[in-house]
Amino acid sequence: MEKVQFMPEGENHAVDFYVLDEEMLGGKQYLLVTDSPDGDGEALILRADKGGNADEITYEIVEDEREQTAVLLLMRDSLEELGIEVEV
Repeated sequence: MEKVQFMPEGENHAVDFYVLDEEMLGGKQYLLVTDSPDGDGEALILRADKGGNADEITYEIVEDEREQTAVLLLMRDSLEELGIEVEV
């Protein structure tokens, strides 16, 4: 399982997240991540943003409900294959 590091706002250390799924929507990359490599864990949708430096990618938590719903609809089939039920 692929792992990404995310620096939550207000924190001074990076947190590891495990990528469950990845989709593109409107030219933007979205990741569904969890804090646990197996079993129950907290899940978040992150939007990747390539800043001015092409080698640096930053991630922002998607908080807008409409944006979350659109991304989850794209991810629904692949998540159900993993045994994760999506309700939107």
